[in-house]
Amino acid sequence: MDATRPPATTTDSGIPAESDEYSLTVGPSGPTVLHDHYLVQKMQHFNRERVPERVVHAKGSGAHGFFEVTEDVTWFTRASFLAEPRKRTPVFARFSTVAGEQGSADTVRDPRGFALKFYTDEGNFDMVGNNTPVFFVRDATKFQDFIHSQKRQPDTGLRSNDMQWDFWTLSPESAHQVMVLMSDRGTPRSYRTMNGYSSHTYSTVNAKGERFWVKYHFKTTQGIENFTDAEAKSMASEDPDFHRRDLFTAISMGQAPEWRLEMQVMAFEEAAGYRFNPFDLTKVWPHGDYAPIAVGRLVLDRNPSNFFAEVEQAGFSPANLVPGTGLSPDRMLMGRVFSYHDTHLHRIGPNYEQLPINAPRLEVHSYNKDAAMAYRHAGSQPVYAPNSYGGPEADPARAGTVAWTVQSGELVRSAYEKHSEDDDFGQAGTMYRTVMSDSDRDHLVANIVGHASDNVSEPIQMRVVAYWASVDPELGARVAAGLSLDTGNDAYLQAAKLVESRSNRA
Repeated sequence: MDATRPPATTTDSGIPAESDEYSLTVGPSGPTVLHDHYLVQKMQHFNRERVPERVVHAKGSGAHGFFEVTEDVTWFTRASFLAEPRKRTPVFARFSTVAGEQGSADTVRDPRGFALKFYTDEGNFDMVGNNTPVFFVRDATKFQDFIHSQKRQPDTGLRSNDMQWDFWTLSPESAHQVMVLMSDRGTPRSYRTMNGYSSHTYSTVNAKGERFWVKYHFKTTQGIENFTDAEAKSMASEDPDFHRRDLFTAISMGQAPEWRLEMQVMAFEEAAGYRFNPFDLTKVWPHGDYAPIAVGRLVLDRNPSNFFAEVEQAGFSPANLVPGTGLSPDRMLMGRVFSYHDTHLHRIGPNYEQLPINAPRLEVHSYNKDAAMAYRHAGSQPVYAPNSYGGPEADPARAGTVAWTVQSGELVRSAYEKHSEDDDFGQAGTMYRTVMSDSDRDHLVANIVGHASDNVSEPIQMRVVAYWASVDPELGARVAAGLSLDTGNDAYLQAAKLVESRSNRA
């Protein structure tokens, strides 16, 4: 075989193709014939080569790397991938915007997805987080409505700032996250220069059976860098793929980005008496209460070799928990345990976890079988359990599930049980007054005013002012001035009462 010649083109069945350029026709000027199988196969595959885009986090980028433990953390978890310092676990990371479609610009104002898949020696551990430590809602039944408010209107096909502010101001629990979104943190300069958070509270158990509540914080060692609103809009026009290009270029040049994992750890029994609900996704645990401790480092040092196969077909699910790790009573987390896996079943197929990017790096023993695109099977292994013929058996001791006590009572639909300091606006107000600099506050006000001035009706603008006045009176006054609204009339008083009445309902 001549090594200087390229390989022969084949059909998808491996049969050599006659031509890359010409269809089979009846003479040079005649019609194309239906039995030109190679042409038909090319057209059929082309028509189907796109899988449905993600409902959220549609546009993203990814990279391979590793996680290395740097500290002894066996005192709060028995997870094998965290078992000892210097232990390394392969990781695939996917970063993304949230609301935009595949063709949207990378630098738009939006939260950023921060999803990690750890290929551990006990199975895959997925961390589905964001670049923010909180979220807009705390109950999974509101998640779909929130996303719909950020997407496109059914009649015009256009996105609507009025729709967004309508939802936010009727959902005051969103204030903390909207504060982050409307600050310069809503427009990170790159994926490399933003933090990643589990946001949710998770649980762990150690070898002694002692249980803990935990939060994961991935802190960028490149340093936090953000665009201003003007810079982000300019870059959206100049290079809509700026974040994707930046990540790929940095890794290809040997500048592997790195994050330091720090975790907050709460003793299991402390949750019940804590001053606010520690499972409320709209709140952070103050570092003064639970100081983050160093755990390890995440390094991304290899770009994907095929974007579709690795980035687009990657599927992450918070249901993927390895022994020593577990869930919490976080209502949004409970919903995501179902939703993420389910969306991949629809988007990629029932055997998406057999794809190389999603497959664990160990042998799988499952009684799930067949369905579309199944290419792993168990041969003569029994297909049911229990059985008498040597099939796999569940082992609760190896699984190491983390459980908690649930108070018995009637089935209800209600807000979380109130703790002494539960409120929707307190942490956002603290962020505004004590965390932000004068420049941060100026940018925040300008961003809110600019966003709420863009085709937002006056009644909704009144609620916007009341919403931010509940966070901080000065902030509300500055937003009112920026929107040229009179807050001394009945319309504003009614808006303020509505916002107040909605607080802590969800």
